[in-house]
Amino acid sequence: MQSKLRVAVALALAGGVLVLADNGGDATTPEVRVVELEGAIGPASADYFMRALAQGGEDGIDLLVLRLDTPGGLDKSMRDMIKAILASPVPVATYVAPNGSRAASAGTYIMYASHIAAMAPATNIGSSTPVNLGGEGSPLPIPTAPQPPTDEGDPGGDGSGGKDEPDAEPKDKPASGSAMSRKVVNDAVSYIKGLAELRGRNADWAEATVRDAANLTASEALEMNVIDLVAESLTALLEAVDGRTVNAGGVDVTISSKNAHIEFIAPDWRYELLGILTDPNVALILLMIGFYGLVLEFYSPGIGVGAVTGIICLLLGAFALQMLPINYAGLALIIVGIALLVTEAFSPSFGVFGVGGVIAFVVGAIILMDTDLPAYQISKPVIAGVAAVSVGIMVFVLGAAVRARRAKSASGKESMLGGRAEVVEDFQGKGRVRAFGEVWQAEGDPGVEFEKDSRVTITEFDGLTVRVEANQSEGD
Repeated sequence: MQSKLRVAVALALAGGVLVLADNGGDATTPEVRVVELEGAIGPASADYFMRALAQGGEDGIDLLVLRLDTPGGLDKSMRDMIKAILASPVPVATYVAPNGSRAASAGTYIMYASHIAAMAPATNIGSSTPVNLGGEGSPLPIPTAPQPPTDEGDPGGDGSGGKDEPDAEPKDKPASGSAMSRKVVNDAVSYIKGLAELRGRNADWAEATVRDAANLTASEALEMNVIDLVAESLTALLEAVDGRTVNAGGVDVTISSKNAHIEFIAPDWRYELLGILTDPNVALILLMIGFYGLVLEFYSPGIGVGAVTGIICLLLGAFALQMLPINYAGLALIIVGIALLVTEAFSPSFGVFGVGGVIAFVVGAIILMDTDLPAYQISKPVIAGVAAVSVGIMVFVLGAAVRARRAKSASGKESMLGGRAEVVEDFQGKGRVRAFGEVWQAEGDPGVEFEKDSRVTITEFDGLTVRVEANQSEGD
């Protein structure tokens, strides 16, 4: 009886294990991770996104959602993100949200590169013309003669008004914009059209958003095949893309996202640190602290604090600058300005080097960042503050130099003139006195008798002999 009971229990347990295993295989929960990027796209945000995408690939997640709200960003950071998306085996859905967000400039390129492009209602996309092309005054190719924008089929311009000399007119017209601006705009057009062709999205509008800074609302973007869908929430997005097949990393992948487990990737310390370091204001301040730290060490060697602080800050500042769009003329002016301020500190010219240094520094700081993006411009109050500190240091150095010129010497024989001495033994004519902790041969007027322990005044030096005279009052 007991053996039959044991067999029944064993069979029940085995059946239960099989049922649990079978249910577990059918009920595998899809894994979706969400990365949120808000603000300008730069080195910190690009690094944050690419690490999250790489980790997702290692963990075998089903979908990575990039929730985006950006006014644009740096070209290099944007291209790094796009390369990561194109090579990723994990599908990426870029979702412009929440309501009121935008995917402007660099954000538009990222949307075109993503496997799924989605927007929340009341969001917009576009304005993708590159800005600040090589330092030109205008980032856009400016037409110098009327050119119908819809005459796409006939680039030779043989439309209205050009029938007599259809081929000569375009050759005689000056080209719109500078050579550099045309080069960069054409490169951007080719880049985004290539992404559009890869994902099967509207390539004509992609060109328009680069050349003419065109913009679309979410509903317009959906109607014109710029995006794949409009979703009111993240949950609606995941339900809408479930079952879609996309090409991720050269392989067709069917997205499984319905009832998925959603994990929001929180920014880590590396993202926060990079975000701080790549702030142009912080980079400038680090450079200044670094230079002044080294100046302090050279001015007062042996302490070590200035050298250590200066070297660390200079290295951090240099790291930040190599990740930012730098105008090297501005950086050169900053270095020249600092060099002039240092020259003023060590060889006071009563303001000539110092004033020139402050002017060079301010101008260099204003033009340091080679971009028109507000997020990567140095704040004017920061420039003013650093310049004010530099002026304060210069004034302090000049004041110290003036006081040093006027002050009595604090060392050597000159500092002893007019000083007091104590008579070691009675003498008349020649004897010995104690001054500044040392015993000196002394010589006084022959007719004057100097008593032991009396006080005298040093008036002159003659080799190792001091000339002294008696004090006028016994109190002295």
